[in-house]
Amino acid sequence: MALSLTTLLAGCGNSADGAAPTSTATSTEVTVPVAAVTAVVLEPGAEPRSRIRLTPPVDTSQQVALTTASQVFQSIGDQPAQDFSTPELTLPLTARVSDAVSDASPSSLVDLRIDDATSPDAALAAALGPARGSEAGLTMSPSGAVSALRLDPTPDSADIARSAIEQAFYQAVYRMVSFPEEEIGVGGVWEIHQQVMSGMALDQVATASLLERDGDLLTVHLRITQTPREATWALPNGSGRLTIDRYEMTGEGTMTIDLGRPLPIAGDLTVGGEQAYSDPAGTTRLAQTLVDRVRWQS
Repeated sequence: MALSLTTLLAGCGNSADGAAPTSTATSTEVTVPVAAVTAVVLEPGAEPRSRIRLTPPVDTSQQVALTTASQVFQSIGDQPAQDFSTPELTLPLTARVSDAVSDASPSSLVDLRIDDATSPDAALAAALGPARGSEAGLTMSPSGAVSALRLDPTPDSADIARSAIEQAFYQAVYRMVSFPEEEIGVGGVWEIHQQVMSGMALDQVATASLLERDGDLLTVHLRITQTPREATWALPNGSGRLTIDRYEMTGEGTMTIDLGRPLPIAGDLTVGGEQAYSDPAGTTRLAQTLVDRVRWQS
């Protein structure tokens, strides 16, 4: 019971941010739809203002490292907390724009190749070698929102490596900056609304502020809050319901965006909180503390 709850609830704060993968062209390739994003301007900011769009041309390349980590501590009743954390993972990525936004194509397609992934966890580190050369892909709108994630691990990738890489990408795509349709300037503030499915339906709101702009280089501060859409959580396979007694998941950080590149060139974002659940009779109580982090480095 504890492990199954952890697997599902841990996703509320990190990797399970998305729908279940669906098979595509090969036996190892999967495509994951990413929930739609709505951006609402709260403050337009100072003049000059402009409509911010990411439209890197075809064959634009970029090298960046994505690092993710998730801490999950769970206790049931009066039992000591157990550690179900996900080890830190660093993915050196080579990105290339294979299809750019045009009159015929409303989105960019970004191909990603994973080089020598690393982890301080010995078991995961040992499994990462055969995963070198694994590929992924993003379908991105000019606003920066990701609408689909493609994953294509190498045939020799171990399950532990595949799972860790998938989780890292899921975590990252739900922490991306999406710009509004309206013109904004420095000091502009907007909300990024997105529904996150991770065992339960969550409303995620990221309040974004444009801190600095130097040509195509933008620094954006993000403050994230997640709230459940319902008061109870329906367990899978008809196993019943748990009452959501407490759900807190908040965090903040900054991202640096180059409008001529498909991925953030720098960024550090930490989101965490505490959750408590109980069965309808109140005889079983489950508590979790979660912290997850996404970092981009060029």
